Amino acid sequence: MLGNFSTPSAHAAAAAHVVISEVYGGGGNSGSSYKNDYIELYNPTSSSISLSGWSVQYASASGSFSAVTNLSGSIGAHQYYLVKESSGGGSTGTDNDNMLLGNPSGATTSTSNSTNYLMVKPQYALSYNNTKHEANWVSWHVGASDLGSTARQDDFRADTTLPSGWYQVQASEFSGSGFDRGHMCPSADRASSVANNSATFLMTNMIPQSPNNNEITWANMESYGRTLVNAGNELYIISGGYGQGGTGSNGYATTVGNGVVVPAYTWKVMVVLPNGNNDLSRISTTTRVIAVLMPNNQTINSQPWGYYRVSVDSLESKLGYDFLSAVPACIQSMIESKVDNGPTS
Repeated sequence: MLGNFSTPSAHAAAAAHVVISEVYGGGGNSGSSYKNDYIELYNPTSSSISLSGWSVQYASASGSFSAVTNLSGSIGAHQYYLVKESSGGGSTGTDNDNMLLGNPSGATTSTSNSTNYLMVKPQYALSYNNTKHEANWVSWHVGASDLGSTARQDDFRADTTLPSGWYQVQASEFSGSGFDRGHMCPSADRASSVANNSATFLMTNMIPQSPNNNEITWANMESYGRTLVNAGNELYIISGGYGQGGTGSNGYATTVGNGVVVPAYTWKVMVVLPNGNNDLSRISTTTRVIAVLMPNNQTINSQPWGYYRVSVDSLESKLGYDFLSAVPACIQSMIESKVDNGPTS
């Protein structure tokens, strides 16, 4: 999986061609901050460079270059490009990938795709909409190792890894609006390290949520998800907003700050698997899939979060997305048509 970074380094700027600016090894090993290895490329030139036909290859000190990752898209002028590699520590490779179950909107890393721009971080992946100034969706995996004891960082800040020239939503823009800076990937789902928790406070991970949505009903569903993890499960989750216009503590609004869209609804899809390996192959017609569509208003908390459960199919028809696209079609059709009726606490 791939993503762009946009803060040039002085060291890399001395070159006249794409360079490897940084390598993170040991991903997934005991004590490491991230599950996977990463290779960061940098384009120090003044022109965008196509990566079609390119690959990165790596090996151990005594091995051959048999690990090949083919690249696609392009790397913009003075921008970074993150390549996600394999995981150590006995991982099955693709397990725990934040986008293992698919890319529901077909987001890409091309800057010309400004309303469906793919950004992949170690902690989560997202489709960014530069017109709405927020994510279309955020996707992540959460397991027991993600639920550590790191304190909530509360370091809300602009995401400087957005492409050069795109507006960066500032931490203060929701102030006084009557809407919360509502996490998509929750802080508490990334408490294994300061770096992982801090990453959830980037404004690209926020949408304007009514306080009673964010702090009560939505929060209760988030908490239930962690209860499932603590009971021996791992989750694949994707969430976002739908429509425009919600009601916060100061009344109805369609945008906050510098045109950040207030969604009419918030939605989430949660796939629940018992802990194990080969995750994709373990999804069956009996796998529990929880989907919700919650109104973004101040009366939402009149009902418990389970009241807002819907089928994945109904969400797809509203959003135009294809969820769980990596799951075999015969299984998809079964699990996406059902409305979950399992426990909610």
